[in-house]
Amino acid sequence: MSSHAKVKKDKEIIAEYETQVKEIRNQLVEQFRCLEQQSESRLQLLQDLQDFFRRKAELQLEYSRGLDKLAERYSAKIRTSREHHHFKKDQNLLSTVNCWYLVLEQTRRESRDHATLSDIYNNNVIVRLAHVGEDVIRLFKKSKDIGVQMHEELVKVTNELYTVMKTYHMYHTESISAESKLKEAEKQEEKHSGKANDIGSSLLRYGHDERPQRRSSVKKMEKMKEKRQAKYSENKLKCTKARNDYLLNLAATNALVAKYYIHDVSDMIDCCDLGFHASLARTLRTYLSAEYSLETSRHEGLDLLEGSVDAMDNRGDKLKCMDTHSQIFCPPARFDYQPHMGDEVCQVSAQQPVQTELLMRFHQLQSRLATLRIENEEVRKTLDATMQTLQDMLTVEDFDVSEAFSHSQSTESVKSASSDSYMSKANIVKRRANQHETEGFYFTKYKEFLNGSNLIIKLQAKHDLLKQTLGEGERADYGTTRTPASLYQRWLRAVFDTSICMVFSSKVYFEFQAPRSKSTTLKMHLREERILWWMIRPIMTSTL
Repeated sequence: MSSHAKVKKDKEIIAEYETQVKEIRNQLVEQFRCLEQQSESRLQLLQDLQDFFRRKAELQLEYSRGLDKLAERYSAKIRTSREHHHFKKDQNLLSTVNCWYLVLEQTRRESRDHATLSDIYNNNVIVRLAHVGEDVIRLFKKSKDIGVQMHEELVKVTNELYTVMKTYHMYHTESISAESKLKEAEKQEEKHSGKANDIGSSLLRYGHDERPQRRSSVKKMEKMKEKRQAKYSENKLKCTKARNDYLLNLAATNALVAKYYIHDVSDMIDCCDLGFHASLARTLRTYLSAEYSLETSRHEGLDLLEGSVDAMDNRGDKLKCMDTHSQIFCPPARFDYQPHMGDEVCQVSAQQPVQTELLMRFHQLQSRLATLRIENEEVRKTLDATMQTLQDMLTVEDFDVSEAFSHSQSTESVKSASSDSYMSKANIVKRRANQHETEGFYFTKYKEFLNGSNLIIKLQAKHDLLKQTLGEGERADYGTTRTPASLYQRWLRAVFDTSICMVFSSKVYFEFQAPRSKSTTLKMHLREERILWWMIRPIMTSTL
């Protein structure tokens, strides 16, 4: 940081941080509001579709009855006519009469078809739409619960960041105060030493009565300086540790916030959309199948609708929603490091006496991350398998109702299209129970995966920052402490660069040729297979 940069006061830093956190919280509230409005608009869409198909089913049934009455009226007239008996006996109808008979038969067939269509609307399409509406409400509630959990996690990490920042400010203030007291003691000592020299020269001339008193005063000044020096060192160490914690929590907070806005928000919207597009597409395909089976002459208009159904895209809708509300879904600005009272250190300090502690912390993070990744990967595999099962349930091709329009020579009454079929009550109860059970298992695993990934991203951010800091600290120490190398030391450095490393069962072997052509093998038992040269080099040097 430049020495000319404006030093921010504590109140300014806190106010700026609280403003940034407040903006994020407002975004989180607006996100829920947007998702709730989207769910309400979907429910309204589904309600309108249900009302539409209910009214259309009434019209289709009314139309069917009208066609049946129309056909029966003229069929009765034909049965009472003499031409009917005459031509029925000969079975040699005139072409015009045969066309008339076919028209009536077609009318009766259309009557049965429209009655079937009305039954499909009432017992199939409307039932499906009602189920989709139930799914929208249920999935929104579950997604909101997960969203609340994610929001609480964000609030928690921002509060933790606020706490460690305040701690860092407090210790840094104490360090500055101790430093100023130490400087004041040093000035007093210098001033007192100058006076003591002058008085000492005068005592040599006039006498030695005040010499013991002066020696006592000098000792008091030295003790006060030592006490303040110790206090300053203690406060400086506390400040360094507090700054390190602040920087580590800062990295973890920024990583978690970025993950939420880049990945978690999208996943939460996916949870709200789970099965909606597929279920609505199946419902509309049922309607398409019925209409295509009823009238092939209407294919042109229905092709347009089918194109719209085929174009239904879960991801595309989600991206459109997020683009429309880009202000509340875009990631916020990263939390910047806020130096306190002109503090120019803006990185994690890896110098002694905190280097050993940071190194131990680095290894603990490495081990913990390896375990968490294995566990989270297993959860992810289970999650993917569950999602595939859900997709198979929601994308089953059950929208073909062409069999409901098959006709026989008999004049039996129209049967319900929902009986002995996929939409029967027994199949519905079983299918819905399986779907609800699978959904519950999926959301349980998703919560577990989300918690694991949040912990991994925080630990990984701290791990990467510690790795970078320790690597730079080691290179700095290595570059500043080395002395003119002897021939043997130069040979060691060449070995480090050209030795062959083999890993077998957590054992590391380094094979190289000694300067006097004697084969030497160094064996080290390490807990991990990933070896950092800056960690191995001191051990090899001390061993050889």
